Parts: sequence; structure tokens; C-alpha cells
Amino acid sequence: MLAGIEIPDVTLYLVAVLALLVIWQYYKMQIMAGRILAVDIFDRSGIRMYFYVTADDDHICDVCSDANGRVFSSSQVAKRSFSPLDGKCKRAVPCASVLVGLYGGWLEARGVLERLRANLRSGQRIQLSPEEMRAMVNGQWERSISADTDRLGIHIIEAMCYEKINADVAIAGYRFVVDQAKEIRHLMLLVPAYIRLTQLLIRTGEAAEALELVERFEARFPTNRRGPHFPSDEQREMMRTKKTQLLKGLPLKIPA
Repeated sequence: MLAGIEIPDVTLYLVAVLALLVIWQYYKMQIMAGRILAVDIFDRSGIRMYFYVTADDDHICDVCSDANGRVFSSSQVAKRSFSPLDGKCKRAVPCASVLVGLYGGWLEARGVLERLRANLRSGQRIQLSPEEMRAMVNGQWERSISADTDRLGIHIIEAMCYEKINADVAIAGYRFVVDQAKEIRHLMLLVPAYIRLTQLLIRTGEAAEALELVERFEARFPTNRRGPHFPSDEQREMMRTKKTQLLKGLPLKIPA
């Protein structure tokens, strides 16, 4: 009976298209739920948004402080003229700040991503408060699909946000970055992590560990080498000064 029924080719094509649409919608739902990573054939970095974060420090200049918490899309950061700042940092030794890329597969980060996309359509800027930044890194990111991708970035954001609130949390975060940053995209976080960790160790009276860290810094960034992620001459000089003071056992004063 069924042998005599002919199904037009166009019907088969429509059924195939419908099946693909169903699969696509399911895939989209899984992405929005943070269960799988979105794959962009033009972007293999796994980064969907960038956060500009400054250390919780009274010595951050106004220009850098005003930009703390700003969020940018990957396409914005990719522009040659991109800068997270509205001006130029006012300090001779650049302020302690980082531009951290995240995929953001957990609930709080997905909320930020949705806000970013909505604001991009309306041409508005998105900027998180310190409280919102802490709430994001305190979310269930370790259970998300992007945990491995975002782990190091989360640690340095957390460290910078908690310097005044909880020095132990900040120290642990910076230590993780110093010990684990090996991928190319993480190298730009190394110098800020070394410098801030040294500062915190000095403030908390851990002079021996601070001296050891300065020596690790010198070994990792030899003076005869240069690169985009290497320290500036001013940053090298600051670390040399700290080493000299530590070796002499002199009281250390954090520069204003």
C-alpha cells in the first residue's frame, strides 16, 4: 500500500531544513544556558567579552579609576584604535590594571554578556560597579562549561577586587596567575600580577617571600629581552628598588 506513495523531493528538503532549524534552536538554548561553548569559525580564542579592571588601590589615577569595570566586546577590542581609557594614564609607572578576556558561561557572566549586547545595539557603554564585579566572580563559574577557559582571568579579577577587603584572597589570586599563566593570551596579566603580589606581601609583612618573588620576576623577564608582555623600564626600576630595600632590611614605603 505504501509502496505506491511517492514523496516529492521538495518535501524531503523541507523536512531536512526543519530538522536543522530544530537542532539549531536546541544548540542556541544550550549556549544561552551555558552548557556548551559557542563556536565562531572566525574567532578561535573562546573570548566573548573583555573587562577592564584596576586594583583596589588609593593610588590609581583618575583616568584609570574612571574606567574600572568597563566591559567590551571582542570586536571592540580587536579595533586598532581601541583603548579602555578615555585618556592617558597619569602615573609615571602605569597604574595596576588589566584587560581580561572571558567566555562567561555561568549565570552572572551571561547576564553581563546580555547587557553588553543590548548596549552595543543602542550605542551605550556598559560599566560594572566594584560590587557587581565581585558578585560576578563569586558566581558558580567553576561549574560552568567555561571554567577552564576563564579560570585564570577570574583569579586576577578577584585578586584586584579584593585587595582591601581580603588580602588573603587577593594574594592567593595573584599567586595563581604568577604560577599558572603560560598561554599567550595570559602573558599580559603576568607583570601586573607580579607587581601587585609584591606590594601585598610587603604590606602584610612577608618580606622573605616578597624578595623571592622579585627574584622570580627578574628571572622571568631578563633585561636583555623585550616583548609586548614584558615590564616597562619604570616597572623594572620599581622592582629593583624594592629588591634593594628588602636586601638591606630597610622599611618599605609603598609609592604614592
